[in-house]
Amino acid sequence: MGKLSLVAKITHVPTMLMSEEPGRLHGTRQHAIDGHREISRRARALGVDTLIVIDTHWLINGGYHINANHRFKGLFTSNEFPQFIQNLDYQYEGNPALGDLIAEKACAKDVYTLSHQIDSLELEYGTLVPMRYMNEDGHFKVVSVGGWCAAHSYETSRLVGEAIREAVEESDSNVGLLASGSLSHQIWQNELYEANNGTFTISSEFNRQMDIRVMELWKKGEIATFLKMLPEYSKHCSGEGNMHDTAMMFGALGWDHYSGQGEQISEYFPSSGTGQVNFLFPVT
Repeated sequence: MGKLSLVAKITHVPTMLMSEEPGRLHGTRQHAIDGHREISRRARALGVDTLIVIDTHWLINGGYHINANHRFKGLFTSNEFPQFIQNLDYQYEGNPALGDLIAEKACAKDVYTLSHQIDSLELEYGTLVPMRYMNEDGHFKVVSVGGWCAAHSYETSRLVGEAIREAVEESDSNVGLLASGSLSHQIWQNELYEANNGTFTISSEFNRQMDIRVMELWKKGEIATFLKMLPEYSKHCSGEGNMHDTAMMFGALGWDHYSGQGEQISEYFPSSGTGQVNFLFPVT
């Protein structure tokens, strides 16, 4: 029988890659990179062999979609930020049986979900950035789930999260689940970016205060309270991918019955107007 051993909400900002390079950003995101590496260290210690990444940079409209190819290999350049992420080399083994089983479990809950093994279906950078730091040696198999949900309800995303947990426990895999997306996500407008030192600032004090409150709730284990406010939090603070990654994550953890207390793994930081953090949630 399989096991869900680790669950985390993680950042994937492109400035993590840029902070590796010489220049004004050098070293500025090292704390976030170190957070990814600590999550990887803990996953390895728990015997995790597969990472499922719910990717808020994979836009989906009809149904839910899983990239469960046998292997992933390529050079990635971001359509959104080609000046930030270009020619990013990657190569990972997949876990198609697990992806197929997640889709089967979700469809059994009347949530239309497809698992794909298509060589030309590329990974998005919500998966590739964290894999650069967590999986540089290809230790983990990778499954990517579309998390930018444009026409979906939180209820169906909760059910997909439940399906992930059920599929994992019926599989032969030891799994880490990563919700890859920001907290608040109101990016600075172009004309305001430079004047506000946009790379290192948040675009709204309201959003920052809401992010702080959300992290307080997570640390205290007040997940049921957070879930009651999730739709409005996402709406008013421009949640990335409408925060369906977070809904799926808590669906896998047990939704409002989950009582675990979150652990902040790296400092909260603003990036291009958004609020970012790495958080671990114990599996109960």
